[in-house]
Amino acid sequence: MMEIQKAAELCFPQLLNSSCRKPTLHWSKAVLLNIVLSCISLITAALNLLVIISVSHFRKLHTPSNILLLSLAVSDFLVGLLLMPLEIFRNTACWVLGDVMCSVYWYLTSNITCASIGNIVLISVDRYVAICDPLHYPTRITLAKVKLSVCLCWFFSIFYWSLYLKDILVEPGRYNSCYGECVLIINDIAGIVDLALSFIVPVTVIIVLYMRVFVVAVSQARAMRSHVTSVTLQCSLNQANKSELKAARTLGVLVVVFLACYCPFYCYSLVDKNVVNDSSASFVVLVFYFNSCLNPLIYALFYPWFRKAIRCVITLLIFKHDSSEVNII
Repeated sequence: MMEIQKAAELCFPQLLNSSCRKPTLHWSKAVLLNIVLSCISLITAALNLLVIISVSHFRKLHTPSNILLLSLAVSDFLVGLLLMPLEIFRNTACWVLGDVMCSVYWYLTSNITCASIGNIVLISVDRYVAICDPLHYPTRITLAKVKLSVCLCWFFSIFYWSLYLKDILVEPGRYNSCYGECVLIINDIAGIVDLALSFIVPVTVIIVLYMRVFVVAVSQARAMRSHVTSVTLQCSLNQANKSELKAARTLGVLVVVFLACYCPFYCYSLVDKNVVNDSSASFVVLVFYFNSCLNPLIYALFYPWFRKAIRCVITLLIFKHDSSEVNII
């Protein structure tokens, strides 16, 4: 009787000595959690798909800043489409997809999140140049340079994590202690390197650039209110106009929300180096992923062009002849 009960608690009852135990979450809580998180996953994928379609379709939106938003939306879309469902499945059920899919999951997770971080850094650089050096912005931040930067960002992410995760790519499931498990073990040295490259360096760059942007934006706003007539300042104000300042504020909100969702995960990793395998810490992982759902909501709240583009997509106006030439801005 005890053996039958023990077998019922295992992921693979036929493998008594090597099977993992099933998650202990009550079935009603598991169902509710799956429904809520699945809805968030679908909303995340749908909203970011709207961003991708909008920026890709309308020519007026093919600006350097929007190309960066497009790249960020691609990574956010993949989070909603792939990472959220797999993370939900990994924490609420036995992993039955095999060792190869486990390695693919960790590889995709690492690549997509790394690309998101890179995109946020590029957005910070774009706003820094636009606000702090507006006269040289058109020559320094061109469409070609931004596209190249985005490609390099994704390439670096793929290259870096291919080296970092080469062990599980060569030998899938090497860190799994039993069947029905999907874990990733990171040694101390690799963890320190990842903490520096994936958290400390990019976050420091983002904060420093946006502090500079904030200081310049405040000084320009004061100058506008006091009607300063200095030729140099007026020239600067003409270039860094209200739309640029508004874009900086909007993307500033995006960056702040990103850091608010991103920092808890790495702060927790300082306490628990294997945070990705700790089921009790799955909340901070999902909070990090939830940022991908918030980004398009920020666009909808602050960008009129995004709301117009959504209406065009939903009403199928994008299929009309020359709809891509419509002045959506």
